[in-house]
Amino acid sequence: MTQLRVPAALVALAGLGLLFFLLPLAGLIVRAPWNQAAASIGSAETVTALELSFFCSVTATAIALVLGIPLALVLSRTSGTLRSVLRALTTLPMVLPPVVGGVALLLAFGRTGLVGSFLYQGFGIQIPFTTAAAVMAETFVAMPFLVIAVEGGMRSLDPRYEEAARALGARGWMVFARVTLPLLRPAISSGAVLCWARALGEFGATITFAGNFPGRTQTVPIAVYIALETHPDSAILLSLVLLAVSVAILVAMRDRWLGAP
Repeated sequence: MTQLRVPAALVALAGLGLLFFLLPLAGLIVRAPWNQAAASIGSAETVTALELSFFCSVTATAIALVLGIPLALVLSRTSGTLRSVLRALTTLPMVLPPVVGGVALLLAFGRTGLVGSFLYQGFGIQIPFTTAAAVMAETFVAMPFLVIAVEGGMRSLDPRYEEAARALGARGWMVFARVTLPLLRPAISSGAVLCWARALGEFGATITFAGNFPGRTQTVPIAVYIALETHPDSAILLSLVLLAVSVAILVAMRDRWLGAP
């Protein structure tokens, strides 16, 4: 099969586009104070931010798995207007500015919010500006990535497997646990990794809903933003940590998302 040649002008534009992506990354790598890397990344503040980011992102991913897989199942088994509405609501956080998401969470779960006022007045529970708020913010912006991945996996399943299990006497929950979930393992794994990566890098909704409290809500992205004003070298090194995580995720998922052989 003959491969079509790309016009030289388009190749030049493609090269400019590639440079647009590469130059900022090169700036991080070239300007990084490598001689301070061990001291900066090993500092108590950085370690605390990394530990908190890991805890919040993993917890957000776990919540997304518990809530997102059933939601993806419902989306894959509905059609028409109902499916369109549910899918639009589910994917809205993907296109919504994160700061707006943080404001929405405040209006829902703040001390005077729709649900937050009931929790505060009835039980004395205050969610905003706590670690729980950071987890909720990350779950809000990251769960759609899991739902979309799992829904796509469900739609691609051969329904004959489930039908055969029902014909053999398996009931709804057993069919889901013994047949559907194992077949969905690749989609669930890739969706969970994307969800975790998005949660790890979340900034806008987190700082709006959870604030910036070291050891409680200051995740790595927030620490980068704060350090950029006072300790730029630390901000660069922390950015490189997040960059390394992103590259590792792309390499691990290259077969599914990058089309690598």
